[in-house]
Parts: sequence; structure tokens; C-alpha cells
Amino acid sequence: MGLVAQQSLRPEVIFLDLKMPRRDGIASLRALKGDPRLSQIPVVIITALGGSEETIEAMKAGAYDYITKPFDTDEVVRTARRAIEVNRLWREVERLRAGTATTGAPEPSGIIGRHPAMREIFKLIGKTAPTDATVLIVGESGTGKELIAQAIHRHSRRFAAPMVTVNCGAIPETLTESELFGYERGAFTGAVSSKPGRLENADGGTLFLDEIGDLPLGVQVRLLRALQERRFERLGGKESIGADFRLIAATNQDLERLAAEGRFREDSFYRLNVVRIDVPPLRARRSDIAELTEHFLSAARAARPNAPSGFSEEAMRALITYDYPGNVRELRNIVERAVALARGPLIAPEDLLPLTDSAFGARAGLEGLLEKPLEEALAALQRVMIAHALERSGGNKAEAARILGIHRQLLYAKLKELGIE
Repeated sequence: MGLVAQQSLRPEVIFLDLKMPRRDGIASLRALKGDPRLSQIPVVIITALGGSEETIEAMKAGAYDYITKPFDTDEVVRTARRAIEVNRLWREVERLRAGTATTGAPEPSGIIGRHPAMREIFKLIGKTAPTDATVLIVGESGTGKELIAQAIHRHSRRFAAPMVTVNCGAIPETLTESELFGYERGAFTGAVSSKPGRLENADGGTLFLDEIGDLPLGVQVRLLRALQERRFERLGGKESIGADFRLIAATNQDLERLAAEGRFREDSFYRLNVVRIDVPPLRARRSDIAELTEHFLSAARAARPNAPSGFSEEAMRALITYDYPGNVRELRNIVERAVALARGPLIAPEDLLPLTDSAFGARAGLEGLLEKPLEEALAALQRVMIAHALERSGGNKAEAARILGIHRQLLYAKLKELGIE
């Protein structure tokens, strides 16, 4: 650091180890970015750690990239070449603003993953969090989109204000507008008093709209206007209300396809798709399954000290090879149920089979259906399919209805009809 600080030495790229004797890499990085003479030099962090917090903090502090040990020499060379080219472009600018420093110690993100795709997500979080850019998180149900939204909020300048979460698929369409924008007394039958909406509640903080693809077209128009003007009116009101919030949206649907089909507004899609984070399904990052499994096992053991201490090799192999249609949420449910049901010191394959292979349980439930009367067989089949969809969705009824290809109101009716809790 002392040599770098000399004006006579102008490196084109700096490699910093995260763990150093007197000052760690993050502190050194912040010192570099705080020095006007050195702030434009790309810094690459190298470390044996690969957790989300380390990556997010490094990128948030202004690192150009992040490489974990053991690393491939060719990867280092490629990274250095890209950094040098960036440095040459930066030299055309008189001075860049120093990287944003943290004003507090955010809580751990709770995101687990060392797969390269996850490391890229951690980098995006670190780069995006200090800004107010709208973020669209795309991924299958159960991949952890809300955890990513929470991490962005915690690492932003708004972390002291609330993050207000709205599940657009869980609110009846007729109530969505009043839920988001609030309403004045007398706005509709039953509105006996005024009520602020979620936009007002998120003032100064973050508004997280989950399942944004389910937002009614008419409400999208009002939301788009509120995003552009930062002002809106409550339902039945005339007073213009200001709200300063950062928008993060998430979806497991293809919004571009929905827009082409007229089921989602094209202008809304482009307004949301400013910074896009694509979350891979768990089956695409199998190298993270073992670490996730141990994490969920530790959490389950905390509530049950006499629980199994681990998994047999065969059980772990079954967990790693399973495809997880319900993703990380399904893995958590599998581990929690295995801990509750296992009788030995280690969780064995027989403790997992009915849980890790939903199709196995479905096949078992379908045995003998051909011998039953038609109505009884159809009811049994519906129970199996609905139970399977609810398991895949982690209990999310709107998502289960989407899996089954039916409207969620029909699903509610079927749950009541078939006596499914």
C-alpha cells in the first residue's frame, strides 16, 4: 500500500488478498477508492472465501472483480486484461467518484452459494445496492428471490427504513389498487376510514413487489405513473401524495412473452427491466446443495437437539442428484421433514425417498385407481396433483394454481371441496 501510494507508481490493475496481516482487503480497497490519485485503478479481490457477504461487500466497496482460491491462472490473466482495458477508458475521465462506504454493518444476507452464477449475483448486488436503480429479479419459484431483494435493501443507503413486501399474486384483483395506493374514507363500500397504501408505507425505504407478473394491467398504469412522478393519489382522494421509495420486483414468469401476448404492459416491462438479476434454479448449481443442506440441518437441530447429526453418503448423493422442482424452498422442507422423521443418528435414503421424489409419492397414491368408481378415482387424482403442486410451490397457492394451469379461485374451491388443508 505504501508503494502504491507513491505518485511515481501508477499500476493499471491491483490485486488484493482479502486476508492480510495488518489490514484486510476490504479496508485496503476502501483506502484506495478514497484516494483521488488511486480511485480509478481497477482492484481485483482474491480470497479463499466465497460467501455472499464477502462478495457483496467487495463489489459495494468498488472492487472491479472477485476471484476465489484456488484460481485458474488463465482466469487471472483474462481478468487482468479486462481490468487494464477498463483502466485505459477510465483515464479519459478526469476523476471518478469514490466508491460508497458503508454507514453501518448490515446483517448477513442469508444467501448461500459459491457456484459461479451465485458469485455473479453477489457482485450485481454489491454494484446495484448503493444506487436507486429499479431491479427486476427473475427466477423459478423457491430460488430465493426475496432473499436477494432483502440483501439489496440491507446494503443500500435506505437500510434504516423499512422494506415493504407485497405479494401481487396473493391479493385479490379487486383489492390490489387500494392495497398499493391506499384509500380515503368513503372511497368504496366498507371504507369507513382512510388507510395509507404500501407505497406510502415504503416512503424512504424499498418497495418489493413479488410475483409482479400477476399485477392487473390497470394497476400497472398507476404504478408506472407513480414511479415516473414519485407522486400518486389514494383511491377516492384528490390530494397528491409524494413517496420516495426504491422499487424491486420479482417474477417467475417471462414478462417479455406476457407483454407480447398483451397480458403485461410493455412500458411496464421496460420500466422494471433496468437492472436484471437472473437467479438459477437449484438443479443448475448442484455444487451448492451440500452447503445448503448443512445449513438447513443446523437450523433444524437448533430446535431439536437430539436430531440426527448428519446425512449418510447415500442420502447426500440422493439429495445432490435430485432435480428440485421447488428449488431451495423444497430442499429446506425436505431437510426439516427428514430431521423430524429420521430415527437413526444419520439421515438415511429411506428417510428421504418419499420426500425427494414427489413423483414416487404420486405413483404410490395412484395405485389401484383403475379399480375405483370414476368420481372417486378423479377426486383421488385431484388430491395427488394438488398436493404435489402445493409441495412444489412451498405452500404458495397462487403458484400452485399456475403449476396446475387453473385460476387460483378454482384452486381455493377445490381445496374446500376435497377437504385439503
